[in-house]
This record gives sequence, C-alpha cells and structure tokens, in this order.
Amino acid sequence: MVASFMKNLEKNIMLKEFYIPTYIFVPDSPAEKVSQMPSCPVIIFINTKSGGQLGRDLIITYRKLLNHSQVFDLLEEAPDKVLHKLYGNLERLKRNGDTLAGQIHRRLRLIVAGGDGTAGWLLGVVSDLKLIHPPPVATVPLGTGNNLPYSFGWGKRNPRTDQKSVISFLQLVREAKEINIDSWHIVMRMESPKSSTCDPVAPSELPHSLHAFHHVPNNPQDIEYSCTFRGGFWNYFSMGMDAQVSYAFHSERKSHPEKFKDQLSNQKTYLKLACTQGWFCASLCHPMSRNIAHLAKVKIMKKSGKWETLEIPQSIRSIVCLNLPSFSGGLNPWGTPSERKQRKRDLVTPPLVDDGLLEIVGFKDAWHGLVLLSPKGHGTRLAQAHRVQFLFYKGVTDHAYMRLDGEPWKQPLPNDDGKVLVEISHAGQVKMLATKDCIAKGIHESPTMSTVHPESSDDTDDGFSEERRNFGAALSFRYNDDVKKGLEL
Repeated sequence: MVASFMKNLEKNIMLKEFYIPTYIFVPDSPAEKVSQMPSCPVIIFINTKSGGQLGRDLIITYRKLLNHSQVFDLLEEAPDKVLHKLYGNLERLKRNGDTLAGQIHRRLRLIVAGGDGTAGWLLGVVSDLKLIHPPPVATVPLGTGNNLPYSFGWGKRNPRTDQKSVISFLQLVREAKEINIDSWHIVMRMESPKSSTCDPVAPSELPHSLHAFHHVPNNPQDIEYSCTFRGGFWNYFSMGMDAQVSYAFHSERKSHPEKFKDQLSNQKTYLKLACTQGWFCASLCHPMSRNIAHLAKVKIMKKSGKWETLEIPQSIRSIVCLNLPSFSGGLNPWGTPSERKQRKRDLVTPPLVDDGLLEIVGFKDAWHGLVLLSPKGHGTRLAQAHRVQFLFYKGVTDHAYMRLDGEPWKQPLPNDDGKVLVEISHAGQVKMLATKDCIAKGIHESPTMSTVHPESSDDTDDGFSEERRNFGAALSFRYNDDVKKGLEL
C-alpha cells in the first residue's frame, strides 16, 4: 500500500512538469498558485476523428492526467483561435509581472495528435502567427501514413491510449531535441472566361492547409472568376496516380466511416483501392493524358534564381515534391544517391530537411513504387529545386488529382481559355520536436553543408508576392503598443 502511494505521488509530481493552470487560458480569471514551475508545459491538440476510436480515447486519457483546459479537441476548437487567445493572455499576464506566464511562454511545447494533414494544419497556424518565440511541435501518429511523426522518431503505428503509454510519450517530449525544417508555400490560381463550364473546387473538398485568397483579375471584364488558394506543406506535394488512389480512399472513408476503425484495416483498404484504380497496371488502364508530361509543363528554380523547364519522362504518372525522408507510410522515394550520382545529376545536397530544397521524384506505377521496399530502392530522381511551377495544358483532361501532406483533392481543369497554375516556393522554417535517433537530418548534421543557409523566396514581381506573405491559416498575432514597448526595454 505504501509502495502504491509513493508510486502515485511520484507520478503526480512528474505530471506537474507538463501542467498549465486554467487562468493561463482564460483572461481575467483568478490566478492559481502552483507548487512547482513546469519544466515542459504542453498544449495538446487532438483530432478525435483520427485513428478510429483512438482519438476519442486519447483525449480522455490526456484530460485525466493533465488540466482539461490544456487539451483541445480540434473538432470543437480551431488551433488558430486557441493560440491567439493564449498568447494574448500570456502577454497581458507577463506585463502584470506574472512569473509563471513568462516561464510557460518560454518553455511551451505543442503536441498534435492526428494524421499528417492535421499536423500540417497546426504548423501552418504556428507559422502564420509570426510569434517571437514560436513553440516547437511534436506529432502523435494517429493517421494512416504518419510520415511526419515517423520522420522525427515518433513512430508510424497508432499509439496505445492507456495512462502509462501517454506518460511515456510525455517524457519523450520533455527530452526531445528541437530541429528546424523548411516550410513550403503553395499557391494555386485558377482563371476562367465567362463562357467556361469549369468551376473551382469547393473549399470543403480542399485540404485543411489550403485557404481561399481573394485575387482581382487583370481584365475583370473578360474573366468570370479568378480564384486563388494558398497554403503550405511540410512533407510533400504530389500529383497523379498516387493522389488518385488517396482520393478514392478518403472518399470511401467519408462515405463509410464505420469501416475505417484501425490502421491495419485502413492500410488493407488502401492497397485494395490501388489495385482497383489501376495503379498496378497504369499503362493499360489509363490514357497517356494522365502522364505528368502530357498534363502540365513543369518549371523549376534552383539556387541560381533562374527558371528552367524540367523534362519529365513520358512514363511518369506520379510526381512528388518531397521535403522529408518519408512518403507513403515510411518509404523514402529519393533514397541516398552516391556522390558520383549527385555530381552526374547536378544534385546539390543529400536530402536534408532544412536546406531550402525539395527533392522531386517520379513514379511510373505501383510496381515502380514497390522498389522502395528494397534497401537501395528509389523512384526516378528528377531534380532538386528551390521553387517549382506547374502550368496545366488546356483541354488535355477535365481534372487532375493532387495531394498535400496526405490530404488529396480532385482539381477541375478548364477545357477552354482558362488557366490553372500551381507554384511552390520556400517560406521559412518551423521548429519540430524529434527523438535523438530520428531519420530526419539537417544541415548541421552534414559536414559538407555546414555553411549553407537556406533563404525564403524573395517577393519578386511574379504575381504571387501578396499571396506568399503567409499561409492563410491564421492572422498574425498582434502585440499591443504598450506590450511592444515593454518587450523593447
């Protein structure tokens, strides 16, 4: 009995390291005295729709262990509103001499539990807030692919939700290292004449990380709409057959959520859809118009700052712009090219997460993708680029499938004089939390790259400068004038 009491006491003392009192979140509420200063205060965001029942079970466990006020259900409260309110209150409390608020502000870490799309949603919000000290983010693998958590050492299998497992995860978060990774901005602009039958994709069908942006056309009398969406990604943007299979999976899950209760059954359904969609026999099941070279003209910009056309092999049916070394559930499409191959293909660096470059890889079909299961397997390495542009040819097909960090959509394409343009550019960096043995590597871990300093794309007059100011996920946090003065002292 004494041993059990001591064990519970030890657990409660340990959990106080992560505890944040309610008054930190609720303006004008009475301050609470805490027995010890939290060394690793955390805020937890959970997508309770993710992982079948796991998301709901996980939020119950976290709320039992910590303060209910520091654990948020993303279906009920959006992260931008939560963080806006939190940081506004922290600044007011700090101004009034609250020591605890200052320590929480300095030490705060975020945990997001969900799929890769959910994690990207939170990363976009943190980036757009433009905080002086942005909190680093740890990811809990509650999705199907879980490429983001896997890259940073948090695993790719859905976690256990019991108290012991959650406490173990919290301890890993406390010990985790911070690592910078590149953020990538994407702008998709659609223009169509008044006579067009092509409508822009409905916002409800778009990923969480894409947001509508109002753009005034150059010739409003000739254009019925000029619809622009902007957003960001941290793992990958893909287009083609892989995105088509993903779209079929998400559509099936949306129609029949009761069939998608655990990660293993989800993966089996995904494989079945890859077969029925013709991904294993793409050359027989799909017209040449679905090949990337027939679908769009692809341009890239390297560090030299000049646009150049990227030649895409005729057989490529899927193209991936990759930032992290994990795709499709933990596979690495880029692999590790030898120094000889790097020189021959004009590849600038090994695949690093903070070098300001995307690795662009192509696939012919699912059989080509299975090559990744071999130790030295990789896709068709096409280029490394600082910016990428896709200009879709007119009249080739009426739609294309695209995907951002695991979230797919079906993009309508005009058959007339309309235009669809997608541009990807570097947009700063965010801080992630990683375990010591994670597969993601940065510049500081590559001796030959220690002098490289990635830069964001400059705001040249290319028609996208206004859209690139942020991701559209949240309004930048505004400091009050008197708070600003206090910070400057």
